[in-house]
Amino acid sequence: MRLVSENPENRDVRVPRLVGLTAVDAHEAARAQGLLLTAPDRPDLRTAVVDHVVRQYPRPGAQVARESTVYVWFDFGEGEGGGGSREPRVPHPPLGGLRRELAEPAEPPTCRAALSSP
Repeated sequence: MRLVSENPENRDVRVPRLVGLTAVDAHEAARAQGLLLTAPDRPDLRTAVVDHVVRQYPRPGAQVARESTVYVWFDFGEGEGGGGSREPRVPHPPLGGLRRELAEPAEPPTCRAALSSP
């Protein structure tokens, strides 16, 4: 594996891993490598504080020219990741709840044993 030096004569740099970083930290990490950062889903990238990067392009470790643009996303796209919708469940649960699932207990037998006294 060839290592890329960080001196100004070498115009290539490796893209850092930005996924999981906050917007501010991702911006600083990209800037430290001489890269520009843009977020198609977050026009207020410089003021977004609590959002975390969920996806990036190019991938971490890719070799790119200095001053290249790295794209980051803070929201999963439609149908990707996240918890999703869990309702309505199909097939629907049976009607009647526990009464239908569990049989009612039978009446306990009565004990009519005669007690004798000594």
